[in-house]
Amino acid sequence: MASNKLLASATKQASYNMVLQVIFRAMTFLLNAFLLRYISKEMVGVVNVRLTLLYTTIIFVAHEAFRRACLSGGDKRNWRQTVNLIWCTVPLGFVCTGVFTAVWLYLLERPDPDVIPHYSVGVLAFAASAFIELFADQLWVMTQALLFVRLKVVIDSLWIAVRCVTTVILVVYFPHLGLIAFSIAQVVSSAALVLAYYTYFTHYIRTASPDDSFPLKKIQDFFPTWPTGKKPWTSPELARLTWSFFKQGILKQLLTEGERYVMTIFDVLSFGDQGVYDIINNLGSLAARFLFLPIEESGYLFFAQSLKRGKPIRDQDKESLGLVSRVLQSLLKVVVLIGLTILVFGYAYSFLALDIYAGEMLSSGSGPSLLRWYCVYVLLIAINGTTECFVFAAMSQEEVDRYNKKMLVFSVLFLTSAVYLTRWLGSVGFIFANCLNMLARIVHSLYFMLGYYEGSQWRPLSGLVPSRWVSAVLVVSWVVTSYSEMILCCDQGWPYGILHIAVGAVCLLVVMATIVLTERDLVSFVHEQWLSRSQQRDDKKSKQDNKATNRRQTDSKKQS
Repeated sequence: MASNKLLASATKQASYNMVLQVIFRAMTFLLNAFLLRYISKEMVGVVNVRLTLLYTTIIFVAHEAFRRACLSGGDKRNWRQTVNLIWCTVPLGFVCTGVFTAVWLYLLERPDPDVIPHYSVGVLAFAASAFIELFADQLWVMTQALLFVRLKVVIDSLWIAVRCVTTVILVVYFPHLGLIAFSIAQVVSSAALVLAYYTYFTHYIRTASPDDSFPLKKIQDFFPTWPTGKKPWTSPELARLTWSFFKQGILKQLLTEGERYVMTIFDVLSFGDQGVYDIINNLGSLAARFLFLPIEESGYLFFAQSLKRGKPIRDQDKESLGLVSRVLQSLLKVVVLIGLTILVFGYAYSFLALDIYAGEMLSSGSGPSLLRWYCVYVLLIAINGTTECFVFAAMSQEEVDRYNKKMLVFSVLFLTSAVYLTRWLGSVGFIFANCLNMLARIVHSLYFMLGYYEGSQWRPLSGLVPSRWVSAVLVVSWVVTSYSEMILCCDQGWPYGILHIAVGAVCLLVVMATIVLTERDLVSFVHEQWLSRSQQRDDKKSKQDNKATNRRQTDSKKQS
C-alpha cells in the first residue's frame, strides 16, 4: 500500500515537474524576446553564459551531491543526521563562493568596462545568490523526500516569476543600471526562494497536530544539533554516498555545461558571439524538448516493458518482438520526418524567425547561419534519441556499463573538437562538435541494432528512410522556399514577408499531404493506435455506465 502511494506521489511530482519545465521554458522564451530589444548581445553573453556558469558551478560543487545523497535512505533515515549533513553545504559553499568568485574576477577575461560596466558587481551578486540558496537545502530535501509535491512547484514558480518580473521592471524603467539590474533580480529571487521555504515550514510546524508524522517538531530542528544517544553527528554512510555522487556528477556537469566551460576558459568567442549562440541554442532546443523528448520517454517505457533485457532476439517473445519492431520503425519514421521538415523549412525561415523574435541583433550577424546549422543538429538529436531509447531497453546491464565508459570517450571528443572547431569556424564550430558527438552515438546505436536484428525477418531501421515521393517533395520545398526567401524576404517590407510565409505554408501542406498519401505503413499504424485508444475510452465509459446502472438498481431494490 505504501509503495502504491509512493508511486502515485512520484508520478504526480513528475507530472508537475514537466508542467513546471514547460512554464519555465515559456517564460524564459518570452522574457528573452522582450528583453533583447532593450539590451545588447554582449550583455546576454555575460549574463547567460559567464555569470550563469558561475552560479551553476557553485551550486553543483556545494550541494548537488549532498541533495542526492540525503534523498536516499527511505523511511529508515535519521532526520537529525540528515539535516546535519546537508548543513555542511554552507561552509563548503562559502569556500566555493570565495574561490570561484576570485577565478571569475581575476583569472578569466573581463568584458570591456565601456561595453559592460559593473562586471564585478555581477560576479559578486550571482555568487551570493548561489550561496543564499544553500540555507534552504534542508527544507528542499524535506519537500522532496516527504513528497510535498505542490509546494516545490509553487516555490519554484515563485522563484522564476520574481526573477523575470524584477528583471523586466529594472531593465525597462532603469536602463542605466545595466548589469546591476540582472544582479538585483538574481539575488532577490534567491532570497524569495529561501524565505518562501522557511515561511511555509514555520507555519506548518506551528499549526501541525501533535501526532503529525513530520520529523521536525520545532523551528530549532531546521538547524544542526547533536543527535540524541551515542549516534555520530552525521551518518558515515551518507557522507560516503555524497562523495560517490560528487564523482559521478562531474561528468554530468561537464556534459551539461561543456559549451559554456569551453567559451569561458578557452576564450574562443567574444561575449557578443556567446550571447547570440546561447539564444540560438535555446531557440533550437525547443523542438528537442517539446517534440522529441516525450517520444523518447514513451518509447523507452514501451520497449523496456516489452523486451527481455539482455536477451538475444531468439529468446524474445515473437509477438512482442513483432510489435516492438513495428513501433520502432514507426517512431524512427516520425522523428525523421519531423526533423527533415524542420531542416528544410528552417533553412529558408531562420532569418525571418530571428528578425521577428529579436530584431536586427540576431538577424543581422551570424544568427541565421547558426540557426540553419542547428536544424541539422535537431535532426541528429531526433534520430539519436529514438535509437538510444531502444538500445538502452535491449542492452544487458554489463553492456550499459560499458556504454557509460564509451560516453566518457564521446564527451572528451566533443570537448576537444569544440575547442578546435570553434577557433577555426567560430560559433558554428560548437554546432559541428555537437553534430559529431551525435553522429558517433548514432553509429554506435545502429551497430548494436544491426547486430540485434541480424538474421531476423524484421527491418525496423527502414524507418530512417522516407518514401521517394516524400523525399522529392522535401527537396522541391527546399528549393521553392529558398528562392522565395531570396526574392521576397526580408528587406522589402512586411507584405513581401507575409507572402514568403504563405509560400512556406503551402509547401508545408503539400509535404504533409504527401506523407499521408505515401507513408501508408506509418498512417496505418497511427490509425490503429488511435482506434485502440478510442476503444479503450469507450470500454472504460461503458464499464462506468454499467456500474452506475447496477448501483441505481441496487438502490431501487433497497428502497422497495
